[in-house]
Amino acid sequence: MQTREQRFAAEVYRLVAARNGQFNESDKNKYGSMAHKLPVLIRSAGLAQALEFVATRTDAQREILPDLATALKFRDDQALRTASREADLAEYMLLTEEALAALLWFKRYAQSVLGVTADAEGGSNA
Repeated sequence: MQTREQRFAAEVYRLVAARNGQFNESDKNKYGSMAHKLPVLIRSAGLAQALEFVATRTDAQREILPDLATALKFRDDQALRTASREADLAEYMLLTEEALAALLWFKRYAQSVLGVTADAEGGSNA
């Protein structure tokens, strides 16, 4: 049996490595920048509002949503966004905790796999 961290590490690596082959340098920076900014946005605005904000961003920035949904075992990003809006308090708090734990791995792999640093210009205005 794997720990939550091992599960996230393996799944997020797979997702980010796939993006590395799909994205050009600009898109890598946008995706990676969102990976760095999303946890801060979640802490300041809340999970539901942060996810809806990301859904309005450019294609490369928005691609973190289906990847996050996959890491959290949701069918797609719409299911994740719906769950964040409709969950009761306990479920919402757990979902937020899980999202933040997964996003830690997105940030790490944005740096190591995509080569995107926290100060990379992603143009997200987040």
